[in-house]
Amino acid sequence: MPIYLNDTEATEQFGASLYKVLPAKCVIFLQGDLGAGKTTLVRGFLREAGYNGTVKSPTYNIVEEYMVAQQVVFHFDLYRLTAPEELEWIGINDYFTQQSICFIEWPDLGLGFLPEPDVIISLTQQKQGRILVVTDNTKNEIISSL
Repeated sequence: MPIYLNDTEATEQFGASLYKVLPAKCVIFLQGDLGAGKTTLVRGFLREAGYNGTVKSPTYNIVEEYMVAQQVVFHFDLYRLTAPEELEWIGINDYFTQQSICFIEWPDLGLGFLPEPDVIISLTQQKQGRILVVTDNTKNEIISSL
């Protein structure tokens, strides 16, 4: 079911609500064009978890690591990959074997090297606001409580 988010604050609030329902080990694919609000959503999640530092898109670093509430959160941005095989060079599998939450922007660019997502969040920018669609691939239906 699509959810309408009327501004940046609403997108951050949705990200904050994820903090309450995501398990300690989870892979979330974030889909959407540039400026759709993917990093804004992650920022809301991290703020709710207690992180007060800067949250920026890891476009150039590919991954940013955050330690919040004794939980590791990895935020990936695969936008600059030229080939999915580049993920092997950064040891991508090591990130997924940890007890961590992994947000992955532009997951289509890493196909074949990423695990199946637990949750897919698609954001579509509108003239005003955003449309968000959540697909929960778990049997636990972690998103149904939002």
